[in-house]
Amino acid sequence: MSPLTDLSGQTVLITGASRGIGAATARVFAAQGAKVALVARSAAALSALAEEITAAGGQALDLPCDITDYAEFAACVAEAKTSLGPIEILINNAGQIDPIARLTDSDPMSWGQMIDVNLKGVYHGLRAVLPGMVARGRGTVLNLSSGAATSALEGWSHYCASKAAVLALTRCAHREVGDLGLRVIGLSPGTVATEMQVQIRRSGINPVAALDPSLHIPPEWVAKALLYLVGPAGDAWLGQDFSLKSEEAKRMVGLTAVITEAHEA
Repeated sequence: MSPLTDLSGQTVLITGASRGIGAATARVFAAQGAKVALVARSAAALSALAEEITAAGGQALDLPCDITDYAEFAACVAEAKTSLGPIEILINNAGQIDPIARLTDSDPMSWGQMIDVNLKGVYHGLRAVLPGMVARGRGTVLNLSSGAATSALEGWSHYCASKAAVLALTRCAHREVGDLGLRVIGLSPGTVATEMQVQIRRSGINPVAALDPSLHIPPEWVAKALLYLVGPAGDAWLGQDFSLKSEEAKRMVGLTAVITEAHEA
């Protein structure tokens, strides 16, 4: 079992924090002592999550924000720094996949809007947070990647292209700031039981849409993988993606017990 990482007093900024992987990560990191800055477009959901974490004894700040607008994102980072302290960990989690469509049927505006979220949102996070980390000589950035970063899937041209670009950003950021005390790592979690999988299944396009829902892992497993990568063990994947798809990877993260229970159920 991988030991839990003590994050007492550290400020963690999480995008896409209103639901799914982002919300699960906020709960897991807050339980380890982190002060969590919650960023997403849904103000009501963020407020409810911040209240939940605070009621459990944690510290959370809800920051409704459109991450595709750099000025707005940078203002959220500044507010998080003022209220919670310098950002030690950035988790670029926000992402979307709808509308799923083959290239010949795709809507150019929708295609571009998804790129704005999945790619420019990650770049905006890096641009807003890295200077402060560089000045302090420490910090960790975790980018949510996907197997789609290195695969070609029908109907997913926008998603595959955006995730390939995020992997490139992870590599470039590591090349630029890795020698300055900063850690940049990607996480490819596999298929996760979130609203995105509902959208994928509804599309009926490509084999992923046909997967049995029972095969998707819970978002809490992804949160634990992110916690694992924040710790020193994550250094083995600096500048690259860590894939959670294999049983070995899950054991490394400390999910052995829950995997066994799931198999026995």
